[in-house]
Amino acid sequence: MLLDVTTAALLHQRVAIVTGAGQGIGREIARLLCEHGAAVVLADIDGDAAEAAAVDFPEDPPARAVACDVTSEQQMQGLISTTMRDFGRLDILVNNAGITRDASLKKMTVADFDAVLAVHLRGTWLGVREASAVMREAKSGSIVNISSLSGKSGNPGQTNYSAAKAGIVGLTKAAAKELAHHNVRVNAVAPGLIRTAMTAAMPSEIFAEREAAIPMRRAGEPAEVAGAVVFLASDLSSYVTGAVVEVGGGRYM
Repeated sequence: MLLDVTTAALLHQRVAIVTGAGQGIGREIARLLCEHGAAVVLADIDGDAAEAAAVDFPEDPPARAVACDVTSEQQMQGLISTTMRDFGRLDILVNNAGITRDASLKKMTVADFDAVLAVHLRGTWLGVREASAVMREAKSGSIVNISSLSGKSGNPGQTNYSAAKAGIVGLTKAAAKELAHHNVRVNAVAPGLIRTAMTAAMPSEIFAEREAAIPMRRAGEPAEVAGAVVFLASDLSSYVTGAVVEVGGGRYM
């Protein structure tokens, strides 16, 4: 089967949800999905941020903003049902929402450990569960979970974050095996050092040290993470499931 891979047709008439889309990588993922033809629902716990992001999107394909706490079962169910009500279908889910609560083992509180696990791991699991229920019926769909290279290598001061991101890899592979016979694909993207507001807040010497350890000798851009997501969301990756695509400039090869 030959695929039409022109930019306009790549995600034409598809409907996507991106969580954590109010800023940073999530916003860029939503923008690039839209650029490739998908109608996009921008979900964020900060509804105002999601609204502000959606204003910059074109009217066609449409973009909608929804306030949603990914750790809430009811709100995640509402996100899926709202999307189905407004668009009649769901083709793509990107589980991107995340937080950090960095501290050493000695100083990290149970509350900070639980908060990070809840947003990243519980939120991703709820997204996979709710979206796949719709996608199974349609016998089609692509779910992309955002992990991190810190889930592969472990970062000091991020036992909570590294554990959550590693968990997302296991969740991705287990869900991919469960859903493959329904023609629903589940993959993950693992970014490395990416230029975002979060990394901009790092001490400059720490950022420079980490950047120097990257074979490509530079940090990545949000659009480069978004490009990997678009690939996994589209028919270009129609025979790819359970994969983890590392977007890290070769770090931790």
